[in-house]
Amino acid sequence: MKSFKSQWEFGELFPREAPKALSVSELTAQIKRTLEKQVGKVRVTGEVTNFRAQSSGHFYFTLKDAQAQVGCVLFRGETQIDRSLIQDGRKLVLEGEITVYEPRGQYQLRVTRVELEGQGALQAAFEQLKARLKAEGLFDAARKRPLPEYPARIGLVTSVTGAAIRDVLHVVGRRNPSLEIILAPCRVQGSGAAQEIADAIRLLNRWHLEQATAPMDLILVTRGGGSLEDLWAFNEEPVARAIYQSALPVVSAVGHEIDFTISDFVADVRAATPSAAAEIVTEGVYSSVAFLEQVRERLAILVQRQWERKAEQAMLLKDRLIRVHPRRRLDECLQRLDDLSASLARCARLGLNQQTVTFTHLSERLSRVRPAVLLRQKREMLEQEIRRLHELTRHRFDALKQRSATAAAQLRLLGPEQVLARGYSITCDAKTGALLRHAGQVQPGDKIKTRLRTGEIRSRVEEG
Repeated sequence: MKSFKSQWEFGELFPREAPKALSVSELTAQIKRTLEKQVGKVRVTGEVTNFRAQSSGHFYFTLKDAQAQVGCVLFRGETQIDRSLIQDGRKLVLEGEITVYEPRGQYQLRVTRVELEGQGALQAAFEQLKARLKAEGLFDAARKRPLPEYPARIGLVTSVTGAAIRDVLHVVGRRNPSLEIILAPCRVQGSGAAQEIADAIRLLNRWHLEQATAPMDLILVTRGGGSLEDLWAFNEEPVARAIYQSALPVVSAVGHEIDFTISDFVADVRAATPSAAAEIVTEGVYSSVAFLEQVRERLAILVQRQWERKAEQAMLLKDRLIRVHPRRRLDECLQRLDDLSASLARCARLGLNQQTVTFTHLSERLSRVRPAVLLRQKREMLEQEIRRLHELTRHRFDALKQRSATAAAQLRLLGPEQVLARGYSITCDAKTGALLRHAGQVQPGDKIKTRLRTGEIRSRVEEG
């Protein structure tokens, strides 16, 4: 206890220097460098969730398992990746680099490679065979044949011990018990299963050609769900070739709804499940039975509706007869007369009240206005306007008189007499009186008249 106290006292005298505080950005950058250096590139498997495809072309999603999850980003520049593999609920194997998204301080996986979990090699083989068969035209929609609407006999290619045959028989027994099924049993998974499936399809085609009196209408190739490895027999080329060469339409129902096999693409019709395939095959008969039942119910409904319509029409006629009876019309007219009488009295009272109110208002206005005062005010205003008019008239007359005197003075200044007074003269032709402005207007011997300030001079032209 004494030693601890002495150390505490020593620390108080000489305190240690505190370490430098990092900013959040510096801390996050340091964590990012550490993760990228220590962890770097990884391969991780899990289930995709929270998938988002942005308009920028980047994919954002979460990869999770039962205990944890990690955010993932696939940038638009990673063009070598099959982006269709990334879907919610799908289990994938991702390869990429661990990094940190600094704005949120969140570590994430920057994806550079995507594979389906446990199916990489098989999926590649599937895509390769699919592309080759598609190029050969085995998947062309133009060659696919419609199924007969009312099949009487079908061939079934499946395992006798699988769940698919039980599902098919259950649905057929419920929807069309009269449908005849010819079973060609075979294995549906494992080594050699693909060849057995192909042989079963060819066997049913031979049986169809040999049975001229009772041919088959179509072939159903099916099995229950399973992994990609379990369904692989239906992805092999012998099965695809046998379906393509079949003289009968083929329905492929392999696995569950999310499972797609090569046989689905080659077949004339693909069903999501064995039960769905049985429903497709029996749809015509089942719909017809349902249609006949609906027709019977519809006829009963129509008869009931017709009976109700006729009863309603009879009731309407009865009501109409009551409405057009003369006594009813007379009663309505009397009621209308009463209404009009009451309305007339009400209108008279209302009009009298309105006129009374109007008279009262006018009386109040008249008492407020006092006509004698108003008349005196108007008379004074009139006298003021008369005086103003006289004043304006006098001013206007004086202004016009002044303008007239000014104009007369200007006219005198500009008149010929003023010009003659300054020593000038005016010469004109003595005969015509035309004013002479230049010598070319007269000839030798012409008589001219010259006007001076006082008097005139007449003369004859000797030279011109």
